[in-house]
Formats: sequence, C-alpha cells, structure tokens
Amino acid sequence: MQGKIIKGIAGFYYVQIGEKLYQCKAKGIFRNKKIKPLVGDNVKIDVLDKENLEGNISEILLRTNELIRPAVSNVDQALVVFAAKNPKPNYNLLDRFLMTMEKQEVPVIICFNKMDLAKEKELELLEQVYENCGHQVMFISVRQEEGIEEIRGLIRGKTTVLAGPSGVGKSSLMNLLQPDANMETGDISDKIKRGKHTTRHSELICVEQDTFVLDTPGFSSLFVDMFEEDEIKEYFQEFFPYEEQCRFQGCSHTHEPDCGVKQALEEGKISRIRYDNYVNIYTELKEKRKW
Repeated sequence: MQGKIIKGIAGFYYVQIGEKLYQCKAKGIFRNKKIKPLVGDNVKIDVLDKENLEGNISEILLRTNELIRPAVSNVDQALVVFAAKNPKPNYNLLDRFLMTMEKQEVPVIICFNKMDLAKEKELELLEQVYENCGHQVMFISVRQEEGIEEIRGLIRGKTTVLAGPSGVGKSSLMNLLQPDANMETGDISDKIKRGKHTTRHSELICVEQDTFVLDTPGFSSLFVDMFEEDEIKEYFQEFFPYEEQCRFQGCSHTHEPDCGVKQALEEGKISRIRYDNYVNIYTELKEKRKW
C-alpha cells in the first residue's frame, strides 16, 4: 500500500492512506543505509495489523526535494508568517529564513499577520523593506479573517511549509484553513512579547484534496552555518542592479570604496534594514571562519 508520512514522533511514522492513518516503524534496511524517513515522504508500507492500522515502511519513493530546516520532503513552497505588530517583526530572523529557503530552492511567500493591529505607516515600512526582495508579500488578519481566501488560492494543489516564530498566529491560521486540525493556540507572553510554543513537532495537514500544509514548530533563532560569507549577497536580490557599478569584482559591499550597492543605499534605493541584516550575517560568518 502507498501513502504519505504526515508526522513522525519517537520513532513512529504516521502514514496517511486514503481516510486511514497507519502507525508504522521503518524497516532496519533504512537505518543500515543511513536513510531516515521524513515528513512529506511518499512511501510503501507492509500492513502488519489491519484492525489496529499498524505497518512497516518498506520503501521510500523518490523525493522531489529534501529540506534540512525544517526536515521535510516533497514541498512546493514556504509560507513564512510574521506579525506586523505584537510581537514586532524580527527582520533579521526573517531574512535568515528567506536565505535558508532560497538556498534549498523553495519559493517563499512572506505573510504579515495582525495587520489590524498595525498603523498604516508600519505596514508601508514592511512593504518597502521587502518589495524588491524577490518574494511575494501579503498582509492578513487571522482575527478578522482578512486575506484567508487569498492564502487558500496560493496553497491550493501544493504542499506548503508553514513557518515563523511563535506567537504570530500560525496555529490560528491553520485552524482557519483546516478546522479539523484543532491546533493549540498560545497567548503572547506579556513579559517577553513572544508566543508560547504551541506546535511541538512538524506535521503535514491535509487542507483539501491534494493540498497539504506542514505546520512546523516556532523558531526564535536561525543559524546560517550552511553558507559561506562570500555567497550571502546572492540572497539579497535588490543588490543585483547596482553590483556592476562596484569598482572591485567580488565586492562584498561592506568596506570597499566605490561600491555601487552602498551608493544605492545612500540614495534610498535599497532598504537600510535589509542592508544592515546583510552586514550582520556576513560579519557573523566571517568571524566564525576565523575560529
């Protein structure tokens, strides 16, 4: 029988086949080959107990892709959710996520929730920061159910990774997209203005036919150790039009004279927030290489 792994917990893999969910273990052959089944894998199973819906995974079918963070396979896109306000968006964290997804060749939709709490100037700033980053940007309000149908259209027929920090409304959004998901939702901590963790493991949820959303645990930090400092600029697309004006080939856009990117920054053609994040990540990686 063939199905899809929708979640994995403590060595058990839950495989959806039609309306039924089989609890499975992976055969020893995978361990011997150092292959680990992933959420999102299409697999074949041997049924061991029809009544109790238990089986063994016997084959992992060819993956279209395999992400490292989060560990999942066969995804079409990522929907990264941040709050427009409460908590205030962490631009640096968002840029790290965008880089991580781009590195793994996964298209990203940037979604700012809680637009109803933000002032017009705050929304305009968010739009300006990310208008030239190469990703679609949208604003929604889960509380007022604004923009939800647009999201339905964007995820229809695809497998989408739903990601973002805790407390931005991911679980509430998931509950609107699929009421049967019954996601726990957490309040914002008054002390630290961050959400309490509500999703504890990655789980693939069927929203409608051929439409899956992978709800992932909220993240508060992202390391970028999969990158070399010299490649960071490749993930800031708004730099591209100005790089040919740099005096030096291979300009890092940090300290060199006659840098086209820095000139564009001074002229307001590039977001100061995005540029500062670029320098921050570049410097972090450069310092790490010294050790």
